[in-house]
Formats: sequence, C-alpha cells, structure tokens
Amino acid sequence: MSTKAVFYHAGCPVCVDAERTVAEGLDRDRFNVEIVHLGDQAGRIAEAESSGVKSVPALVIDGQAFHINHGADLSALKG
Repeated sequence: MSTKAVFYHAGCPVCVDAERTVAEGLDRDRFNVEIVHLGDQAGRIAEAESSGVKSVPALVIDGQAFHINHGADLSALKG
C-alpha cells in the first residue's frame, strides 16, 4: 500500500524546480503523489492551509507538511 503525498505549488520557478526535484523524485511504489497547482486550483487553498501549508512549494505526507524553499506565502495566493 502506498502513502498519500500531495505536492502544493503555485507555478513559480522555485515551485517548478522543487516539483522536478522532490515530487517527481519520490518512489511511486511507496508514495501516491498528487500535484496541485494552487494558481490553477485556488479552491484547494483552504485544503492546503488545513494541512499545515504556510507557503509553497510544500509537500504533505500523511498529514504532515514539509516546506521546501520559499516561492510564495499562501496568503499571497488568496488574491
């Protein structure tokens, strides 16, 4: 059984680099990875926030948020 992992990003250069390095690098046999572009899916910002995401890019694994570098605060994405 694989572990759920959600990679949240906003499409900025920092986020795209993190997606290539981190999200795409996860072992797909161990992790069921979903990539969520919050710029395109603004309706999921509250979900990210409730998962502990403060800024993007971030990876949430089993409900624990891991912040990677710093592309944008979630507050900036709320518009």
